[in-house]
Amino acid sequence: MPGERSNRMTWAGTALGVALLIAAVIAFVNWDDASRSSDVSTASALSHVHGMAVNPSDQQLYVATHHGVVRVSDSGAAHVGDGRQDTMGFTVIGPDHFLASGHPAPGEAGPTHLGLIESTDGGRTWRSVSLAGRADFHALRSADGVTYGVDSSTGSLLASTDRVTWQARSRIEAYDLAVEPGQPDSLLATAEQGLQRSVDGGRTWAAAGGRAFVLLHWAGRDRLLGIAADGQILVSHDAAVSWSGTGGHVPDAPAAFTTHGDLLFVATRDGRVLRSGDAGATWQPMQTSLS
Repeated sequence: MPGERSNRMTWAGTALGVALLIAAVIAFVNWDDASRSSDVSTASALSHVHGMAVNPSDQQLYVATHHGVVRVSDSGAAHVGDGRQDTMGFTVIGPDHFLASGHPAPGEAGPTHLGLIESTDGGRTWRSVSLAGRADFHALRSADGVTYGVDSSTGSLLASTDRVTWQARSRIEAYDLAVEPGQPDSLLATAEQGLQRSVDGGRTWAAAGGRAFVLLHWAGRDRLLGIAADGQILVSHDAAVSWSGTGGHVPDAPAAFTTHGDLLFVATRDGRVLRSGDAGATWQPMQTSLS
């Protein structure tokens, strides 16, 4: 991940170190266990998945990749619109309403860092909103009128209520963020030092205790799902105070994670997109061959 030098180390090195640490821990899991992945194909893959979410407008899964946003469904996969930007931080905040960050497509004019970009037509077109040339959000979340982003170029957690003006709240080596529904000041972050919690909008952080997590997703006000560093899928009904296993595991090192109703979706680091309807006990590959 790109970054600039801080007093002690480059944030790029820090972010990469977090990713490599997580990947190394996950590598200890027996990913080839037939009970976990016997039905998972290694056919067609997407390029460098950074995030994904379901669009309420059409109930389809949209995946942010190194070459634009791809809609993945049972009938196949297709690029959305003409944009081929390296779409990094990505979140869906309403029907056809997407927020993202990243870098221009090869040969495309513009600043190296796109800052915050927005689409209100389901990813067909994008416009620059703020921080162009200044921020590179690798984790981006929005809930209850507040948008948070971890800027990989500075290591800062930024927050905004209008997505135009931003406030630097803290510095945190976060790999993933989750905002509690209905509680926009309540944040969780996965980090090298373990799960971190903030109750003041990201201004201060404290260890949340429990397991080390890679990815998190709020599936409802009282249902938080997490992928632990050993690949186990856990659920919390009390905002990460306690966790219980779902009986599921991810079949390979995860790059992105989301849910929709009872469905779980995981994008793996080798570019596959998998779906589970039984809390991760079994997984089915989704069609990712681009049409």
